Amino acid sequence: MFNRIVAATDIVTSGDAPVISAARLARQQDARLYLLHVMESASTENRRLIRHFDTGAEMITDAGYEQAIRQRLEKTYEKELTDIPHETRVAIGYPWEEILRWAREIDTDLVVLGPHSTRAEEKGVVRVAGRVGSTVENVVTRETCPVMVINRTLRTDQLRFQRVLVAVDFSRSCECAVSFAAALAKHFSSRLMVFHMIPVPPFPKYTRDDYTADVAHSRKRLESFYETYLDGIDHQYLIRAGAMPHLEILACAGDSAADLIVMGSHTKEKPGKWYPGSAVERVAYRADCPAMVVTDPGALTHWDLTVTADDGEGKDRLIHVFSGT
Repeated sequence: MFNRIVAATDIVTSGDAPVISAARLARQQDARLYLLHVMESASTENRRLIRHFDTGAEMITDAGYEQAIRQRLEKTYEKELTDIPHETRVAIGYPWEEILRWAREIDTDLVVLGPHSTRAEEKGVVRVAGRVGSTVENVVTRETCPVMVINRTLRTDQLRFQRVLVAVDFSRSCECAVSFAAALAKHFSSRLMVFHMIPVPPFPKYTRDDYTADVAHSRKRLESFYETYLDGIDHQYLIRAGAMPHLEILACAGDSAADLIVMGSHTKEKPGKWYPGSAVERVAYRADCPAMVVTDPGALTHWDLTVTADDGEGKDRLIHVFSGT
């Protein structure tokens, strides 16, 4: 399924969950792992002015220091990297730019990141609840391939992705996510759960009968939109009512013991959109399992996949509620 995996970390002296998990996934998939560490400087005048990874003292980096970091990374992750084809790179600049640069250079098919910098306090960065951080934001909004956000280290059995939840809202990006999730489920022999949330108007305007009608209407639309991608895949449709999509997605993932959440980001559907989307950010920030974000139809080409031709106005992508009246 995956052949070239990029994992980025800002930690040098101790294990980082995204790198360890990416290494275990690479071993399982017989993939090549590309481990990246970016030396980020707070100086706008000299980007080579950084803090030593061990002492914290300010210094000007050089080839010798970069080699020392590379060797330290190899030692830190020695156990996980044993017998895995891999390459370690140390770069200077903005992390998201260097991640994108290397991902495109090697034509990777998966980028693995943490939801926020583990060195945020040291860098003077203020973490905002529900925000995945600028590095993930910038990679997701610009990268074509899937981006997997990992909060905690995953065991090898958790990386077999036996229960995959894909959250949909009938948008084009979610259709891409379903196509990708179906290929992933087929590869791992997984059960695929297609989730949709009905946004519920306040009671008493919205009755139980309205909800029942909307569930039936939504199920028919889910089948109409996605059944073509799910042929031969063990799957089910899950529908919930709620007001905040990320809470319902997380609750459904927990209730269904999902090993992976797949989501489509709307970043490339409208020009000028510079953030992944609130549901994507909040799910990735809080999820116990990995969250994989698909932003672009181009992500599907690695697996010889595509999405069906969009018939424009004939394909209604709006979310409808209160259909019982």
